[in-house]
Amino acid sequence: MTTIGNLKIPPTFEEAVSIHERALMRYLIRTTGDREDALDLFQETWLRAYRAYPSLKPGAIVGAWLFRIATNLCRNRVRDRTRRARVMHPDGGDFVDRAAIAAEHDRAIALSDAIKTLPLNQRRSLVMRKIEGLSYQEIGASLNCSPESARANVYQALKKLKADAR
Repeated sequence: MTTIGNLKIPPTFEEAVSIHERALMRYLIRTTGDREDALDLFQETWLRAYRAYPSLKPGAIVGAWLFRIATNLCRNRVRDRTRRARVMHPDGGDFVDRAAIAAEHDRAIALSDAIKTLPLNQRRSLVMRKIEGLSYQEIGASLNCSPESARANVYQALKKLKADAR
């Protein structure tokens, strides 16, 4: 990030891509547990970032902003799949499509046994902190929570992983 006086200028879009692309891809793979989904979300993240980049405010934390876009896209993907998996039965009751269950099961197997048991925000916070090396402030900005909540999510995730390892 370039500084002019007190004003911090974000890197060019190309610089942002080269700085954050690997970390973003790793995050998406670990969050989704599926390389194809991660690739789709990766492309969509960069497309949305490219469109919105000119309106990015000076001083913005570009990495946290990108992870926020990726996190929102992941949430949307899960929500959309959940909606599609539920089909109205003719008698008025709901049932779940077996193909959707099998696909979800395959993705769950791809995740490591320990991390897949964590609640979503704990998993995301843990991956961002321990694997991607983001600060608690950046994690909070990405997940729309306070840095203290991000720290608590990481702490609880680690505590649960340690308890499960026993």
